[in-house]
Amino acid sequence: MNYLITIIGPTAIGKTSLSITLAKHFGCDVISCDSRQFFKEMKIGTAVPTDEELASATHHFIQNKSIFENYTVGDFEKEAIAKLDELFLKNNIQIMVGGSGLYVDAVLKGFDEFPEIDSKIRDEVRQNYEKHGIEFLLNQLKELDSEYFNFITETNPQTLQNPQRMMRFVEVCLSTNQPYSSFLNKEKNKRNFTPIIIGLEAERATMYNRINQRVDIMLNEGLLVEAEKLIPNKELNALQTVGYRELFDYFEGKTTLEFAIEEIKKNTRRFSKRQLTWFKRTENATWFDYLTDRNEIIHFIESKIVTL
Repeated sequence: MNYLITIIGPTAIGKTSLSITLAKHFGCDVISCDSRQFFKEMKIGTAVPTDEELASATHHFIQNKSIFENYTVGDFEKEAIAKLDELFLKNNIQIMVGGSGLYVDAVLKGFDEFPEIDSKIRDEVRQNYEKHGIEFLLNQLKELDSEYFNFITETNPQTLQNPQRMMRFVEVCLSTNQPYSSFLNKEKNKRNFTPIIIGLEAERATMYNRINQRVDIMLNEGLLVEAEKLIPNKELNALQTVGYRELFDYFEGKTTLEFAIEEIKKNTRRFSKRQLTWFKRTENATWFDYLTDRNEIIHFIESKIVTL
């Protein structure tokens, strides 16, 4: 039997550190499931593991794409499942870690089943987009499924600039007279592994303090220089994310640097809250305080593994 140890939780909670500890203990690889860390041009602002951390365990799906590539959650699902099939041939225990809930769910459960869309509605949605632009779609989704609109605004804002995804959301709502989110988390595809899901959490004040510290570390490591180099490409979907948008405004003279930094911290805190809301819905997850002794977590995982 194969096991996929999956580490979830909000940003800056210590998921990377735990994943490396577990990878060393079980002698396995780490599948990264952070949609912001796929892109090689965005190293500092996405808190990519350090060179030392990357050398401590074999990682996959970190800085393996370019911001100029169109890389979807569907693409990731296919590539991650194929990679896991390969890795399970060497070791029946593997690790997945990341803060992108949609991408975690894609690997663990696959995609939800949606009803067929009326072709007339599909044509109407496309015509509205071509005539009025993506803002029209955003307003439609906000009206038809405000919960999902608010969620992706905080957790995966680049999706809001993806016309194909936005048209899909609106199509489903209009064709079924139900919110898009009502079709999520239904029966999914079967997997050839059993997930062991570990959640890390902390008191909100502690979590927010860790986020503020991480932003300061990013700035010290050169986030300003990294962001400035990306200004010519700031309209790309990959760059519609916290840590970059705020600095683009600063470089364009719209805000002060001090204000931009505070906005990064504030928006990251809001992002972490949304992450936790998503992950707390995860079935069969076992939550630990972020300071829990690693041996205790290892013991828990080993108690779930059936030895043949």
